[in-house]
Amino acid sequence: MRKLFGTDGIRGIANAEPLTAEMTVHLGRAAAYFFKKKKNKIGHHRIVIGKDTRLSGYMFEGALTAGICSMGVDVLMVGPMPTPAIAFLTRSFRADAGVVISASHNPFEDNGIKFFSEDGFKLPDDYEMEIERLIYSGEIDNVRPTGEGLGKAFRIDDAEGRYIEFVKNSIPKGLDFEGLKVVVDCANGAAYKITPTVLRELGADIITIGDKPDGVNINLKCGSLHPETLQRLVKEHNAHIGLAHDGDADRLIMVDEKGDLVDGDKVLAMCAIEFKRSGRLSHDTLVATVMSNFGLDIALKDAGIRVVRTQVGDRYVMEEMIKNNYNLGGEQSGHVIFLDYNTTGDGLITALQVLTLMQKSGKRLSELASCMKTFPQKLVNIKVREKKPLDTLDDFNKVIRESEKKLEGRGRIVVRYSGTETLLRIMVEGETYEEIVQIIETVSDAVNKYIGVA
Repeated sequence: MRKLFGTDGIRGIANAEPLTAEMTVHLGRAAAYFFKKKKNKIGHHRIVIGKDTRLSGYMFEGALTAGICSMGVDVLMVGPMPTPAIAFLTRSFRADAGVVISASHNPFEDNGIKFFSEDGFKLPDDYEMEIERLIYSGEIDNVRPTGEGLGKAFRIDDAEGRYIEFVKNSIPKGLDFEGLKVVVDCANGAAYKITPTVLRELGADIITIGDKPDGVNINLKCGSLHPETLQRLVKEHNAHIGLAHDGDADRLIMVDEKGDLVDGDKVLAMCAIEFKRSGRLSHDTLVATVMSNFGLDIALKDAGIRVVRTQVGDRYVMEEMIKNNYNLGGEQSGHVIFLDYNTTGDGLITALQVLTLMQKSGKRLSELASCMKTFPQKLVNIKVREKKPLDTLDDFNKVIRESEKKLEGRGRIVVRYSGTETLLRIMVEGETYEEIVQIIETVSDAVNKYIGVA
């Protein structure tokens, strides 16, 4: 059983069990030992540490640094930096690993810690399990280098500039964004300096909000989960587009010139169609999760593009992409992975790709997003007594199959347990809301009958 790591690293309330300074020192020691052993080399080992703008980031940065240095591994501290920047910088500095201190879109009271391997990819489950084992087994309690065997910590001054040039290289040389007015909401998070800098350097006329972090205002009534102010400002300023990051800037939600939201599914649709048109879409396939709207399948089927679905989580999207050599994938939430450019979801690269498409096509964002029609969707969470394995419930699955037949290929049903709570999630999509409600009622009755409601 996992004690620390979840679907995206470790996350919880900062300075409360298990996410305490003491545990973070142990985590730093275990991670340093693991990566040092994994990459046996002559000379010093290095781990990059970046963070978002949360107040607790200082505490965790110091604790991780202490733990890592105590195992004879150097630390490269880059300060507030988007998660995708750490994936890139880990490769750029030839480091053994990268660490991001962030709780993404969560409120400032929370924090989290996630790792990238030397190649810039998130860690597989077995790596995380081994790091946990090292923490709790006591195996490395007496591994304590002394003297010259200790690690050093360095503040890196040019990390921001490296990442800025890296993302700018993801668009065609000679292209700029002159003539485009862009409203940017940085969520008072990790991209508060970088995204405005990149867009200005590329010639866009920008209005920036959420760019004054104070340690406690990250994601506070701003960013990708709270786009209302962004929608209003896009219309007030007659802007061409609005861009909203989350706290660590690995995701992006957009607003078109009419003030309407453009989610990750529509971004995936427009980019997949453009990649297919230009011969850049590997195997004519897009990878999405089970939560992406059924309208995505319909839009891409018409364009001759196959959609492969994974379980929820950008790490699982990435695993499928690597396994079968696909180069485009993502989630409805705004995580979009352009594997030709970076090894994780990158909100800034996503923005640059869409702005490039707007400039090259001469089309407004609303026109580009119209390639996909969003089907009505409803999600309900039912608290159950226990998580009975769904594949063993024949009568329950019969109800699901019969309900799917009623949709006649015009929608779908997704039933899955929550990864962190005793909840069963039922998501239904169809052509009409009335049809969806009827099916959810039928499936909910079956949950009560065959699984048991708490």
